[in-house]
Amino acid sequence: MHQKIASFLTATCLALGCLSAAHASETGSIQEAPMSFVERYTNATQDVILEGLKLVGVRYKMGGNSIENGLDCSSFVQTVFKESIGAYLPRTAREQSLLGEQIDLSQLKPGDLVFFNTMRRAFSHVGIYLGDNHFLHAPRAGAEVRVESMNNSYWMTRFNGGRRIIEAR
Repeated sequence: MHQKIASFLTATCLALGCLSAAHASETGSIQEAPMSFVERYTNATQDVILEGLKLVGVRYKMGGNSIENGLDCSSFVQTVFKESIGAYLPRTAREQSLLGEQIDLSQLKPGDLVFFNTMRRAFSHVGIYLGDNHFLHAPRAGAEVRVESMNNSYWMTRFNGGRRIIEAR
Protein backbone atom coordinates (compact mmCIF):
# COMPACT_ATOMS: atom_id res chain seq x y z
CA MET A 1 0.00 0.00 0.00
CA HIS A 2 2.74 2.45 0.98
CA GLN A 3 4.62 1.61 -2.23
CA LYS A 4 1.55 2.59 -4.28
CA ILE A 5 1.24 5.84 -2.34
CA ALA A 6 4.95 6.58 -2.79
CA SER A 7 4.66 5.91 -6.54
CA PHE A 8 1.66 8.17 -6.82
CA LEU A 9 3.34 10.95 -4.82
CA THR A 10 6.41 10.68 -7.04
CA ALA A 11 4.23 10.98 -10.13
CA THR A 12 2.43 13.93 -8.57
CA CYS A 13 5.74 15.62 -7.80
CA LEU A 14 6.73 15.24 -11.43
CA ALA A 15 3.39 16.65 -12.54
CA LEU A 16 3.78 19.56 -10.13
CA GLY A 17 6.89 20.72 -11.90
CA CYS A 18 9.85 19.04 -10.26
CA LEU A 19 10.85 17.66 -13.65
CA SER A 20 10.32 20.99 -15.33
CA ALA A 21 12.79 22.70 -12.98
CA ALA A 22 15.40 20.03 -13.66
CA HIS A 23 14.90 20.46 -17.40
CA ALA A 24 15.29 24.21 -17.04
CA SER A 25 18.62 23.89 -15.22
CA GLU A 26 19.92 21.41 -17.82
CA THR A 27 19.11 23.72 -20.71
CA GLY A 28 20.36 26.80 -18.87
CA SER A 29 17.18 28.73 -19.55
CA ILE A 30 14.02 28.72 -17.51
CA GLN A 31 12.11 30.11 -20.48
CA GLU A 32 12.77 26.95 -22.49
CA ALA A 33 11.23 24.66 -19.87
CA PRO A 34 7.85 23.17 -20.78
CA MET A 35 4.84 24.58 -18.94
CA SER A 36 4.39 22.56 -15.78
CA PHE A 37 1.33 21.84 -13.69
CA VAL A 38 2.56 24.53 -11.28
CA GLU A 39 2.51 27.14 -14.03
CA ARG A 40 -0.90 26.10 -15.40
CA TYR A 41 -2.89 26.14 -12.18
CA THR A 42 -3.32 28.53 -9.32
CA ASN A 43 -1.52 28.33 -6.02
CA ALA A 44 -4.89 27.57 -4.42
CA THR A 45 -5.27 24.46 -6.61
CA GLN A 46 -1.79 23.28 -5.71
CA ASP A 47 -2.45 23.84 -2.03
CA VAL A 48 -5.74 21.92 -2.14
CA ILE A 49 -4.20 18.93 -3.92
CA LEU A 50 -1.13 18.77 -1.69
CA GLU A 51 -3.27 19.05 1.46
CA GLY A 52 -5.53 16.27 0.17
CA LEU A 53 -2.55 14.02 -0.57
CA LYS A 54 -1.31 14.51 3.00
CA LEU A 55 -4.50 12.82 4.19
CA VAL A 56 -4.07 9.64 2.13
CA GLY A 57 -4.38 6.77 4.61
CA VAL A 58 -6.71 8.52 7.07
CA ARG A 59 -9.50 6.10 7.91
CA TYR A 60 -13.08 6.58 6.80
CA LYS A 61 -15.71 7.13 9.46
CA MET A 62 -19.34 7.86 8.62
CA GLY A 63 -20.14 11.25 10.14
CA GLY A 64 -16.49 11.60 11.18
CA ASN A 65 -14.99 15.05 11.16
CA SER A 66 -11.47 14.76 12.49
CA ILE A 67 -8.26 13.35 11.10
CA GLU A 68 -7.62 11.52 14.36
CA ASN A 69 -11.00 9.75 14.51
CA GLY A 70 -11.74 9.48 10.81
CA LEU A 71 -13.41 11.43 8.01
CA ASP A 72 -16.29 10.76 5.68
CA CYS A 73 -16.23 12.00 2.09
CA SER A 74 -17.69 15.45 2.67
CA SER A 75 -15.73 16.14 5.86
CA PHE A 76 -12.57 15.08 3.99
CA VAL A 77 -13.30 17.71 1.30
CA GLN A 78 -14.32 20.25 3.94
CA THR A 79 -11.08 19.67 5.90
CA VAL A 80 -8.86 19.89 2.81
CA PHE A 81 -10.33 23.20 1.67
CA LYS A 82 -10.30 24.71 5.17
CA GLU A 83 -6.70 23.68 5.93
CA SER A 84 -5.28 24.51 2.49
CA ILE A 85 -6.95 27.76 1.45
CA GLY A 86 -9.12 28.75 4.40
CA ALA A 87 -12.37 28.08 2.54
CA TYR A 88 -15.29 26.96 4.71
CA LEU A 89 -17.45 24.52 2.76
CA PRO A 90 -20.81 23.13 3.86
CA ARG A 91 -20.81 19.81 5.72
CA THR A 92 -22.63 17.49 3.30
CA ALA A 93 -21.87 16.38 -0.25
CA ARG A 94 -25.34 17.55 -1.32
CA GLU A 95 -24.71 21.04 0.07
CA GLN A 96 -21.24 21.13 -1.51
CA SER A 97 -22.79 20.24 -4.88
CA LEU A 98 -24.53 23.63 -4.88
CA LEU A 99 -21.28 25.61 -4.76
CA GLY A 100 -19.40 27.22 -7.64
CA GLU A 101 -19.73 26.57 -11.34
CA GLN A 102 -21.14 23.36 -12.80
CA ILE A 103 -18.48 21.46 -14.80
CA ASP A 104 -18.88 18.61 -17.28
CA LEU A 105 -16.62 15.56 -17.13
CA SER A 106 -14.63 16.75 -20.16
CA GLN A 107 -13.96 20.13 -18.50
CA LEU A 108 -12.66 18.89 -15.15
CA LYS A 109 -9.44 20.44 -13.86
CA PRO A 110 -7.41 19.55 -10.77
CA GLY A 111 -9.04 20.92 -7.64
CA ASP A 112 -12.61 20.58 -8.94
CA LEU A 113 -15.11 18.68 -6.82
CA VAL A 114 -16.50 15.48 -8.36
CA PHE A 115 -19.83 14.03 -7.28
CA PHE A 116 -21.30 10.55 -7.46
CA ASN A 117 -24.57 8.77 -6.73
CA THR A 118 -23.50 6.02 -4.33
CA MET A 119 -26.60 5.83 -2.13
CA ARG A 120 -29.39 5.84 -4.72
CA ARG A 121 -29.53 9.62 -4.56
CA ALA A 122 -27.68 12.25 -6.56
CA PHE A 123 -24.67 13.95 -5.03
CA SER A 124 -24.31 11.45 -2.17
CA HIS A 125 -20.51 11.17 -2.54
CA VAL A 126 -17.81 13.78 -3.20
CA GLY A 127 -14.09 13.79 -3.97
CA ILE A 128 -11.41 16.12 -5.32
CA TYR A 129 -10.33 15.75 -8.95
CA LEU A 130 -6.56 15.37 -9.40
CA GLY A 131 -6.30 15.25 -13.18
CA ASP A 132 -5.68 12.38 -15.59
CA ASN A 133 -9.07 10.86 -14.63
CA HIS A 134 -8.07 10.36 -10.98
CA PHE A 135 -9.66 11.70 -7.85
CA LEU A 136 -8.98 11.73 -4.13
CA HIS A 137 -11.69 10.74 -1.65
CA ALA A 138 -12.74 9.00 1.55
CA PRO A 139 -14.59 6.03 0.00
CA ARG A 140 -16.48 3.96 2.57
CA ALA A 141 -16.47 2.22 5.94
CA GLY A 142 -13.45 -0.05 6.34
CA ALA A 143 -11.39 1.98 3.85
CA GLU A 144 -9.00 4.93 3.98
CA VAL A 145 -8.61 8.18 2.05
CA ARG A 146 -7.15 7.20 -1.31
CA VAL A 147 -6.69 8.01 -4.98
CA GLU A 148 -8.92 6.23 -7.47
CA SER A 149 -9.46 6.18 -11.20
CA MET A 150 -12.68 7.64 -12.52
CA ASN A 151 -12.31 5.16 -15.40
CA ASN A 152 -13.39 2.41 -12.99
CA SER A 153 -16.85 1.26 -14.13
CA TYR A 154 -18.26 1.73 -10.61
CA TRP A 155 -17.40 5.43 -10.61
CA MET A 156 -18.18 6.01 -14.29
CA THR A 157 -21.77 4.81 -13.93
CA ARG A 158 -22.34 6.89 -10.79
CA PHE A 159 -20.78 10.21 -11.85
CA ASN A 160 -23.18 13.14 -11.24
CA GLY A 161 -20.97 16.02 -12.31
CA GLY A 162 -18.32 18.40 -11.13
CA ARG A 163 -18.20 21.82 -9.52
CA ARG A 164 -15.42 24.37 -9.79
CA ILE A 165 -15.07 26.35 -6.61
CA ILE A 166 -11.48 27.52 -7.02
CA GLU A 167 -11.53 30.50 -9.33
CA ALA A 168 -9.41 30.25 -12.47
CA ARG A 169 -6.73 32.84 -12.90
